[in-house]
Amino acid sequence: MSPVNNDPSSGTAGGGMPLTRKELRARERFLATQNQNVVPVPEATPGEAAPSADVEPELPRPIPAVPKPIAAPEPVAAQPVAPEPVAPEPVAPEPVQTVVTPPVPEALPPVPEAAPAIATPSPSEHVDPALPEEEHHNDALPVPAVAHVYAGHANEVHHYGVHEGSVHEGSVHVDDHAFAEHAPEYDYEAHEGHMELHDDLHGEVHDEHHHLIAPVEVTASSKAAAKKARRRRRVLALLITLGVFVAAIAIGAQFLKPLLGMDKVTDYPGPGTGSVSITVPEGAGPKAVATALVENHVVADADSFVKEFVTEGGELSPGEFTFRTEMKNSDAVAVLVNKDASKVIYFALSAGLRITESLEAISKGSGIPMAQLNGFNQAPGQFGVPAKAKNLEGFLAPGEYRFPLGTSGKDIIQKLVSSTLDELKAQGITDPAKQYDTVTIASIVQAEGGQADYGNVAGAIYNRLKPNNTETNGLIQSDATVTYGLGKKSFHLTDEEKADKSNTYNTYANPGLPAGPIGSPGKTAIDAAAKPTQNDYLYWVTINLDTKETKFSKTLAEHSTYVEQYNAWCQANAGRCV
Repeated sequence: MSPVNNDPSSGTAGGGMPLTRKELRARERFLATQNQNVVPVPEATPGEAAPSADVEPELPRPIPAVPKPIAAPEPVAAQPVAPEPVAPEPVAPEPVQTVVTPPVPEALPPVPEAAPAIATPSPSEHVDPALPEEEHHNDALPVPAVAHVYAGHANEVHHYGVHEGSVHEGSVHVDDHAFAEHAPEYDYEAHEGHMELHDDLHGEVHDEHHHLIAPVEVTASSKAAAKKARRRRRVLALLITLGVFVAAIAIGAQFLKPLLGMDKVTDYPGPGTGSVSITVPEGAGPKAVATALVENHVVADADSFVKEFVTEGGELSPGEFTFRTEMKNSDAVAVLVNKDASKVIYFALSAGLRITESLEAISKGSGIPMAQLNGFNQAPGQFGVPAKAKNLEGFLAPGEYRFPLGTSGKDIIQKLVSSTLDELKAQGITDPAKQYDTVTIASIVQAEGGQADYGNVAGAIYNRLKPNNTETNGLIQSDATVTYGLGKKSFHLTDEEKADKSNTYNTYANPGLPAGPIGSPGKTAIDAAAKPTQNDYLYWVTINLDTKETKFSKTLAEHSTYVEQYNAWCQANAGRCV
């Protein structure tokens, strides 16, 4: 065979010897590395004289670009027409060949690694289309390009040799498999021999490809599984949306609670822990006490406590009370109204009580003998009072007190004295001598004036004590001091009693302060004595003992008119001014 007709891809060697399978694979790998850009030279057409060996083999020419053809109608398998031989059915099943006339590109594109599966017709159907008769050079019959379509091998396009004149354009086979040219001149044996070689080669490659890519069959079970998966995704999406919605509501509620007051605790569960001492000053109302209890974490809410207190119908008394932290409102109210007196030592000291009255109340509430309490009263120095004090008069702070059962008398007295000293220090009175004088003035203020006028009464007393006072010449002239010195309680004094200088508490006869306090002043009176109201008054008189209304004046004449009002009230209220 001539070198021109020696096509290595045709599966035959120079002497017509068929290539071995190993050689065919090596040839396929070589063409794959060349990107199939080289078009192999076709073998000589049967009936055409082979060129002499002296003739130089004609090199393959590049295929000229062909304009894009108009889409050809789908080919129909043609019925065999005489006198052309009918293509025999192949022994091995092959895919259906579809006749197309694509443009011949200048360079064939590289074959992709894998291509999507294309609908595969039955591999048993392999029909060679009838070739149309057309006048050609050298009477060669034209062979159209045939595309072999395989399942999973869309890139395997087989171009059969195209004869144009006397030049044999090389056979182009994209999957690198050489096919013999189909022509009526080929005998059956040659065609079948070539098909056997082609089937062997394709069978081997297809087996490998089909091993990697298997056709997907859509079954009822797969549809049901897909539907079930979609349902699960919808349910999951619904649950996630619901969870986000609930979380948003919860977070929003946490922000809205403080704004709406929804997080406000109105009461503790109780019973509480620890111990907290709260002092209820004289004249304090439930609201003020509730505020103090909230500040010391005794109760949770002031308004709730006041409501509970009013419902209970309790009455406040001044004094010091012992609570626990985080108590129930009802338990705290019980402490204030002395409902648990049987469990503790309880007693109440009113403001203005004299020392004997105070000790009797302590003895009654604690069970401590009066003799023991009188012994403490006669030795006041052990409790830290000023050295001028001869007893504990004026230093036992008024109020309600509760002590654990078994508390000693000394501890009780010390607690009461410390409360008074602490109040003096809180008002800036730290000098012992001044502390004694302040308590003495506070005791007069407590006995002489109404609570609303404590400041003015204290101011008038300080005005009378001034050295340049020529109106009263340093005399305080307090009925309460005289009666204290006489050991009695009365609103009426005789002229003799007022003139008795032997009474060291007689401020009508003795200028300056009396010998000492005349009772137990409350916190308000101590504060007024420590910081009196600045005024020019020298006289005062309470004209109504029920309302404690007090009138102030700068001169004796003005004061006398207010005294007449007092006498008129006493006449109108018989038995009250005794």
